[in-house]
Amino acid sequence: MPPPKTPRRSGVVIPNAPKWYQRLAAWLIWAAFSLLSLTLRFRVTDPHGLLVRQDLGPVIYCIWHNRLALCMEIYRAFGRSRKQSAGMAAIVSASKDGALLAAILQCFGVQPVRGSSSRRGAQALLELSSWSARGYDLAITPDGPRGPRYVVAEGAVMLAQITGRPLVPVTYNLEWKIQLKSWDGFLIPLPFSRCEVVAGKVLLVPREGSDESREKLRRELEAELRAISHA
Repeated sequence: MPPPKTPRRSGVVIPNAPKWYQRLAAWLIWAAFSLLSLTLRFRVTDPHGLLVRQDLGPVIYCIWHNRLALCMEIYRAFGRSRKQSAGMAAIVSASKDGALLAAILQCFGVQPVRGSSSRRGAQALLELSSWSARGYDLAITPDGPRGPRYVVAEGAVMLAQITGRPLVPVTYNLEWKIQLKSWDGFLIPLPFSRCEVVAGKVLLVPREGSDESREKLRRELEAELRAISHA
């Protein structure tokens, strides 16, 4: 008698949903960073005129993984002033740890899309492209979720090629901070610190391109993000 057939997997990876305690922790983190941001002295450096350009429409913001702490507050304060998008969708790891970050993003009114290079990557790119088609800005940490630190993976350029959206490197630099001993050197701002928000050079990615051209753009994005980040 032949052995029973093993059910075929669909290949669809279901991300870990936030638990109730993660949602509670997310609200507390959101409240803490919202209060902290009120004490910070922000300065925007925009040498390429991103905030006044009317020709770009929705974009893909690229920010290093260690600068996640203030990225949503900065988008709420400055990114939305462009008034060229319906909102923001951001890629978050499909892991259990990513569930907490997804809940935090939801507190900021950001649509989390779960996936990474190791889990659910292709599905996440498709979901991000659908949000882009609805007129949303997109956000990605090009060196996340596991690094190496300050090394851009190919996902950002691939996403830009699929969606046709420009890549915008953005960062912030803190006068007073704590830097954790994690793989990314995560930055925690201290109260009353100066925070310089920097928008880098916009990169346009053609829909059609060779492996060589994508690699060139990946290096350009990495070099620009490194140049505007001071730590």
